[in-house]
Amino acid sequence: MKIDKLLPSYIEELATPEPLKEAMLYSLKAGGKRIRPVLLLATIEAFGKDDELGLGTACALEMVHTYSLIHDDLPAMDDDDLRRGKPTNHKVFGEATAILAGDGLLTFSFSVISAITHPSITSDMKLQLIAKLACAAGPEGMVGGQMADMLGENRDLTVEELEFIHNHKTGDMLTYAVEAGAILAEASDEEIFRLKQFAQHVGLAFQIRDDILDVEGDQEIIGKPVGSDDSNQKSTYPQLLTMEGAKNKLNEHIKLAKEYLYSVNIKHSTLEAITDYIAGRDH
Repeated sequence: MKIDKLLPSYIEELATPEPLKEAMLYSLKAGGKRIRPVLLLATIEAFGKDDELGLGTACALEMVHTYSLIHDDLPAMDDDDLRRGKPTNHKVFGEATAILAGDGLLTFSFSVISAITHPSITSDMKLQLIAKLACAAGPEGMVGGQMADMLGENRDLTVEELEFIHNHKTGDMLTYAVEAGAILAEASDEEIFRLKQFAQHVGLAFQIRDDILDVEGDQEIIGKPVGSDDSNQKSTYPQLLTMEGAKNKLNEHIKLAKEYLYSVNIKHSTLEAITDYIAGRDH
């Protein structure tokens, strides 16, 4: 995948202490599904545009996502020892370096977007992309969702409260991926609105599938321990709705996502395939 080759090159060129560079590269190269970059590039392709338009923004987005995983795994947060089948960043490099690696990826991501030189990408586009990424990742987006998730531990949440957490903790960054792709493809405001609705339902489906896998998943395939939600006393969709109810809810969001997707006059096949993958993934 183009992203896997391009991502490390940004970090390798940095004039920064080697231990920090090694820690940043360790987590970037750990693999993963790359769902966010894939969604961004697939959205551009759906409009019949060259996905080269989105490579810089896709890399920046994956840097922000990777920073969030490094920090999530820290002892002060989820205290995880494994990520994608490998020791978590702080287990290899120590907590202080892991924190700085996450900080480095987050802050550098905005520089990556600002430095894009593709002739079709205007300064206004770059400003939009940076502002919307900051919003999706920040206190009204992913970080706020993480805080709400922590506040929800040891409490019985309602489905509405759980949906709020997942909309922000997971959904906002997935929605950004699709919105950024649409901006780069010069979509209309109406098309962007409908695609954001599509992405929000995909985001909730993604998290419901995560909750299901935390109960039914195979640790060898997932690459991290199952049952962590229960041990951390977090509310989940299977807990609130039963496993059957969670699976029904997953299917409901997939159905709604596709309805919004089909309402936009673009090539649907790749985005549809990604949606189906999210519904049935095993890791």
